[in-house]
Amino acid sequence: MTPSRASRPDTRRRVPARRAVVIGGGISGLASAALLARDGFSVTLLEQRQQLGGRAGSWEQDGFRFDTGPSWYLMPEVFDHFFRLLGTSADEQMDLVRLDPGYRVYSEGHDEPIDLRADREANIALFESVEPGAGERMRKYLDSAEDTYAMAIRRFLYTSFQDLRTLAAPDVLRRLPKLARLLLQPLSTFAGSAVQDRRLWQVLGYPAVFLGTSPYAAPSMYHLMSHLDLADGVLYPKGGITEVIAAVERVARAEGVTITTGAAVERIVVADGHVTGVVHRDAQGEAHTVPADLVVSAADLRHTELELLDAEHRTYPAAHWEQRDPGPSAVLVYLGVDGPVPGLLHHTLVFTEDWKANFGAIFGRDRHVPDPASIYVCAPSETDATVAPEGASNLFLLVPLPADLSIGKGGIDGAGDAEVERIADRAIDVVAERAGVPDLRDRIRVRRTIGPQDFANDYNAWNGSMLGPAHTLRQSAFFREKNVSKRVDGLYYAGASTIPGIGLPMCLISAEVLIKRIHGDTSTEPLPTPLGAAV
Repeated sequence: MTPSRASRPDTRRRVPARRAVVIGGGISGLASAALLARDGFSVTLLEQRQQLGGRAGSWEQDGFRFDTGPSWYLMPEVFDHFFRLLGTSADEQMDLVRLDPGYRVYSEGHDEPIDLRADREANIALFESVEPGAGERMRKYLDSAEDTYAMAIRRFLYTSFQDLRTLAAPDVLRRLPKLARLLLQPLSTFAGSAVQDRRLWQVLGYPAVFLGTSPYAAPSMYHLMSHLDLADGVLYPKGGITEVIAAVERVARAEGVTITTGAAVERIVVADGHVTGVVHRDAQGEAHTVPADLVVSAADLRHTELELLDAEHRTYPAAHWEQRDPGPSAVLVYLGVDGPVPGLLHHTLVFTEDWKANFGAIFGRDRHVPDPASIYVCAPSETDATVAPEGASNLFLLVPLPADLSIGKGGIDGAGDAEVERIADRAIDVVAERAGVPDLRDRIRVRRTIGPQDFANDYNAWNGSMLGPAHTLRQSAFFREKNVSKRVDGLYYAGASTIPGIGLPMCLISAEVLIKRIHGDTSTEPLPTPLGAAV
């Protein structure tokens, strides 16, 4: 899939001794810093918290270790490609385990769960066993998903959209009628053409949540997500997603990146229309200015534009964001539990019956906390003995909600705001019922909650969004906010707020697209590996 170096412009010519500052130590900031350093920049990364990883952080208490955010490892080739750009590989950096079953689904109104398997043929057989006739339709659905995913990798994910003529490639032009249908038809409708059983339809529609939107609003282009979980399968890095962050940090430091934590950025300094530095305040409150020829903000883009730049330097002013969708927030619940929870797999989804009401509450006009709510549960202790004491279970619950700061913040041992703790209690009771563990509450040894206000406080997230701007049609691909300032030379963006979008793989790709943008590389495919040395 990676073209030869001779088939594309040489993007590796570097200007020596240029100084770059990266704002934000999440995965996109770390990856951007690593690639910039590889490309010849002297790089300083500034992270406001003491811990790296952003939303993909970690928290420990009483022998339990929790991933605080992302927990699915999908698109493994994206991770491997990133590491190969830096002369290593995902297998060299992490211990990856394939989950089989990949995940379990409980659906309201049905007593028995459905377990999704680790490979395509097993899942086709599963769909057929649930709904006779669905197997062959799923074969075509997954063929389409695979084809659409491959095209997205070739044409839409690894590009800055600087030159839209690059999209007029023969493989895109041949698919224009199909692409038009996939862009204009919602995922919910497209999934309904493959299956009628509500449980199977929900399996096909739920990936919209990974995109920060609803299956009723996500373009059916995103049925490509079903190729990832139903055909490629789900992997798990031993130790948790925090090991992914540790690996990206390792390669960044190996490339010479200077990482400063406890550095709260207050201002991007601009002189004569060009960035000249970044002002940050350390943990003692002392202000520092780091000189820069190039600045990359991997922080929330709305925060960057409205809080770190003066009004005349903003590409996306306040009025712009009034017309955009921040995506959903969530209440997260971390539980350390005595004993096993036998009804759960590593990944378990608990779906409500009335999705119209559930997603309408989160994304509709009258936004409110859904009740009942669909719930995601991660039980990594089912796979990894290092995340909980012997004989105990590590549980992570996620309840999708509207991005609404008034819902409040979480806390430890029930000390969060009342609404957050109420939502958590309700979710715990639902999981206890579906997993067949009626005494789950009594067995809780460690409890912590996170609410929308925490996302805003800790990550400067717009309206407390848990993921970033939703992948609706108006906020996808070339309609999404670009990764370069129109007002300030030398100012670039990376991460979930910009192209290509939300999720760990997309954030890694955003770092590569950043390098392309800096070099004026308008190609659409992944860069050759490894990223070349100076010439």
